[in-house]
Amino acid sequence: MTETDYLVLGSGIAGLSFALRAAPHGRVTIVTKRAAEESNTQYAQGGVAAVLSTEDSLGAHIADTLNVGEGLCHEEIVRLACAEGPRLVRELAERFGVGFDRADDGDFALAREGGHSARRVVHARDTTGREIERALLVAVRADERITILTDHMAIDLLTMQKFGGGEGCFGAYVLDQRTMEVKTLVARAVVLATGGAGKVYLYTTNPDVATGDGVAMAYRAGARVANLEFFQFHPTCLYESRAKSFLISEALRGEGGVLVTRSGETFMERYHPMKSLAPRDVVARAIDDVLKKSGDDSVFLDMTHLDGAFLVDRFPAIYQRCLQFGIDMRTQPIPVVPAAHYSCGGVVTDECGRTDLRNLYAIGEVAMTGLHGACRLASNSLLEGLVFGARAAEDARRAVAVQPPVLPTWYSGGATDSAEAVVVTQNWDEIRRLMWNYVGIVRTDKRLERARRRIELIREEIREYYWNFKVTGDLLELRNLALVGHLIIESARRRHESRGLHYTLDYPHKDEHWAKDTILRRGDGPAPA
Repeated sequence: MTETDYLVLGSGIAGLSFALRAAPHGRVTIVTKRAAEESNTQYAQGGVAAVLSTEDSLGAHIADTLNVGEGLCHEEIVRLACAEGPRLVRELAERFGVGFDRADDGDFALAREGGHSARRVVHARDTTGREIERALLVAVRADERITILTDHMAIDLLTMQKFGGGEGCFGAYVLDQRTMEVKTLVARAVVLATGGAGKVYLYTTNPDVATGDGVAMAYRAGARVANLEFFQFHPTCLYESRAKSFLISEALRGEGGVLVTRSGETFMERYHPMKSLAPRDVVARAIDDVLKKSGDDSVFLDMTHLDGAFLVDRFPAIYQRCLQFGIDMRTQPIPVVPAAHYSCGGVVTDECGRTDLRNLYAIGEVAMTGLHGACRLASNSLLEGLVFGARAAEDARRAVAVQPPVLPTWYSGGATDSAEAVVVTQNWDEIRRLMWNYVGIVRTDKRLERARRRIELIREEIREYYWNFKVTGDLLELRNLALVGHLIIESARRRHESRGLHYTLDYPHKDEHWAKDTILRRGDGPAPA
């Protein structure tokens, strides 16, 4: 049994931002599944969207976010995030030493990405997330009030509803993946900063840790989740089997890169007036359409008309990665395909990161604040983690601990070590493939119904396995992945229109009747238990 003031599950920009601001007010324990650096933040290439130029305006950033969000953004949240972003970005540079790129005059060098009407993306070459993660971890490790538990994975949240009556969250069961011991961690505030769920799909830009753990735990605990049908597919992932879904940043198109077919023909002008800089949902569907009509394996991102020295200086990591596979972006177009990238839905929160459960917060990609609506504007993700990590830390100062009379410890019962790990592997592969084929960029009622039937059977197998065998990290991830897949399917089945990232052939047009969030809570109607 370990007690702390603030229990943070996750070590990306949201979790670290929270920890650094909460530490002056109490002890902080950060739980992270792998190394502390391993998060979606680490792999973010583009940057942070914020109004940092006199040639830009707060109103334009708000308008771009609302436009891309297709009518589902919560406008008050959009205004708040866009307004608070510039101050927090400057703080990253000035207080934490994040090495953002600078222009000749010393101001931030700003890039433009899809859906933006101006240059407003502050970056550190093409490894912005890595630089932010580095700087924040330096600060976290220097603060003796913060403890980081690496190779630890949360199993489930501890709630008063389950263990004591009343309401509120007071901790989590956590698996130490080195000793396989299950620990009980108790806190006066619990923060979900677990990131996304890209691994629910066969092809994704996300790291292996992105298995939807926070959404699954919150749903099981009784919190509302929303808008999980809006899963963003990044249009340009390197098409190279050895590259393991390496992201080709949208910033390349912002600097003049053009999408072309294998024959070198441009095509985006047929789909959107912004052409290759159209919003991500439009570009991903356009590429999907071109590939299905042509039978080709990929389209190409052509940078060869740009200055070669500029490309190497601006995008050194992408240049070197492509070169490893024999692709010189200075002289050859880059083969690209869409891949699952970002969940716009998540655990429902307010403007301070508070969930339905007292003392439980959700921040970053795991949360549904309303910032992204039906489609996320490029580089608003790191912005969200930064803004709501700070806001949640300020609010959590006032959290008053709740605890049951007797604190529960983990009980394994008659569970034994498994000799059937193949069950985990088989179900993992099957979930990711059925989600890609049936719940991907383009959907139909028939595909969704097939996916629903199959994932219910898979989840039944997982439940039986979970109760009969001792928990492992792989089993916990599979359990969470299957539930999140089920929630995505259920959310998609309920939305009878096409809007933003949810496109279905059965309802190909936007319908204002559906201009509302898709909300699921355990026990409400036919949603999965």
